[in-house]
Amino acid sequence: MPSDSRAAFRYPSFRYFQAARFLTVSANEMQSVAIGWQVYEITRRPLDLGLVGLAQFLPGILLFLLAGHTADRLRRNRIVAVCYAAFALCSLLLFVFASHGMSSVRPIYLVVTGIGVVRAFNGPAGQSLMPQLVRPEDFPNAAAWGSSIFNTATILGPVFGGILYSLLGGAHYVYLMAAIAFALAFVSALLIRPEYEARRRDASLRTVFAGFDYLWHNQIVLGAISLDLFAVLLGGAVALLPVYAREILRVGPWGLGVLRSAPGVGAVVMALVLAHRPLRKRAGAIMLWCVAAFGAATIVFGISRSVTLSLVALLMVGASDMVSVIVRSTLVQLNTPDEMRGRVSAVNMLFIGASNEFGQFESGLTAQWLGTVPAVVWGGIGTLLVVGTWALLFPKLRRVNSLTEQPARMSGEPAVTADPN
Repeated sequence: MPSDSRAAFRYPSFRYFQAARFLTVSANEMQSVAIGWQVYEITRRPLDLGLVGLAQFLPGILLFLLAGHTADRLRRNRIVAVCYAAFALCSLLLFVFASHGMSSVRPIYLVVTGIGVVRAFNGPAGQSLMPQLVRPEDFPNAAAWGSSIFNTATILGPVFGGILYSLLGGAHYVYLMAAIAFALAFVSALLIRPEYEARRRDASLRTVFAGFDYLWHNQIVLGAISLDLFAVLLGGAVALLPVYAREILRVGPWGLGVLRSAPGVGAVVMALVLAHRPLRKRAGAIMLWCVAAFGAATIVFGISRSVTLSLVALLMVGASDMVSVIVRSTLVQLNTPDEMRGRVSAVNMLFIGASNEFGQFESGLTAQWLGTVPAVVWGGIGTLLVVGTWALLFPKLRRVNSLTEQPARMSGEPAVTADPN
């Protein structure tokens, strides 16, 4: 039977969820441009950009076990709706603070910490909700389209945020538009009706830590998640884009939005390619090679003084990272029993948060110590070293051949086919 490249869109709740997700990601991205430019404009220190990431990361560390367990105990569509409303409130607070003028970044850090709390609950619930919206055989298609929609939002959000900041002359307009987008996402989330409900399990210390236990005994999933953790943790050039936009490339807030959107452009192109031509062979090896390409592109961006070359490098960063995202999300979701998806997704979100938000802190800290350009270049070199190490430490990941469409049961048997050679 021929595959339907748009199979996921036959499900109304998938459409509502993706509409809400598009609005949410766009709002977060335009808001991130405003926050980054505003923070660096006030302090002129790369370290303070890193502290923005740290403020978002710490709540995830403290709450990820509770958030994952909550996603497995309560209705996930209701959790994401509440989170979208909370995001809107945070944006309104930023709007109020910016409207009255700010000479200190402390109010921004306070609200960003609140955003981190909301994201700690939204991440596991949103990730584990999508498999409930489509049938298992359509999930790889849903994952590819979901990634494409996500990255389309990462393109439009920063550009729109940069344009608003430049034309209207202030961050408060960006925060207001973000609040409106979050409110619309909340309305869309209220319309979501899962195809089936997740099975509930009784609460105990053992069930709360089950996500860690499951990952520890599944080398393929552990390898995929930890590869992303350390590769992106070291190769976090995006965190220092405000410095590049203001001091090195000198392109202003609008240029910052364009630079920040470039990885999303590359990722969308790759996601569309994979939606129509999914990985059927040597998925593990291709993932490793693409993460290596991510590191190489990061090095090129770090040393570039040309806006054009910098944009090309960022396009390659996004395109190569997208392969890892799709392979990892498919492995995690289809190899995890539904009643455990919330807890496993919480651990996954912790790793993603560590690679993104804590990686932002690491980039800001190393840039403060070494300088912006050396921090980015050494980060890319570190990513290449991680790929080589992971290829040796996780041979089962390297040998993954094709992704299956059948989820694993509680036995934890891998749901992938591996190349025996």
